[in-house]
Amino acid sequence: MSSLEKLRVRIFADGADFDGIMMMCANPLIKGFTTNPTLMRRAGVADYEAFARKLLAAVPDRPVSLEVFADEFDEMERQARAIASWGGNVNVKIPVTNTRREFAGPLIRRLSAAGVALNVTAVFTLDQVRRVTECLATDTPAIVSVFAGRIADSGIDPVPLMAEAVNILKARPRAELIWASPRELLNVFQADAIGCHIITVTNDILGKLALVGKNQDDYSLETVQMFHRDAAAAGYAIAPGGGAAKRMRAAG
Repeated sequence: MSSLEKLRVRIFADGADFDGIMMMCANPLIKGFTTNPTLMRRAGVADYEAFARKLLAAVPDRPVSLEVFADEFDEMERQARAIASWGGNVNVKIPVTNTRREFAGPLIRRLSAAGVALNVTAVFTLDQVRRVTECLATDTPAIVSVFAGRIADSGIDPVPLMAEAVNILKARPRAELIWASPRELLNVFQADAIGCHIITVTNDILGKLALVGKNQDDYSLETVQMFHRDAAAAGYAIAPGGGAAKRMRAAG
């Protein structure tokens, strides 16, 4: 088996471009899909429900995470229950707090107790992981999305934090951890090594999967060839005896 076939971590594709999602559906490595309002807006989605229902109809056999977009918890709950009714493979994304930094714990507890499969998102700290875990029902499937990539962007190594998050979630055997917002292909293997259950991957990172196992000497040569090819295509030249040589003669 290749190193990709040996992976235990499941790869979920992250995006909102419908045609791109359909292409990724054909890839057996992709085990699920996630999206969010920001990605949907960037993709030009105008009708949230219409897009979500179209996506669920096209992907009936793998988990799909769809996010609420209200800021008041009562309206979040109404949206969550509606979204959950659209398909049996839906995980409803609930932000760990609202925009006023109010913890979504009571809402998470109510929905999880009611059997709604959640994806608690925008989690950054171990304290948040612990608080969310306490709110999850033991018998209801759930996902906790820790934004490891953004944590790394702030200068913090996310690997120890993610490893501890895996341990915390063991208190809820039906809950899984997502390594969210990865920044490079290496993150897939880091997530796998610590026992993380899922990693979300964008198209640009998915495009690098073909590099896994590549001979590094060959990769070095290809890089040298690229530099040479691009310099030639640009027509770069340095005149004989020019530049530094002239300055040295002038200084002498």
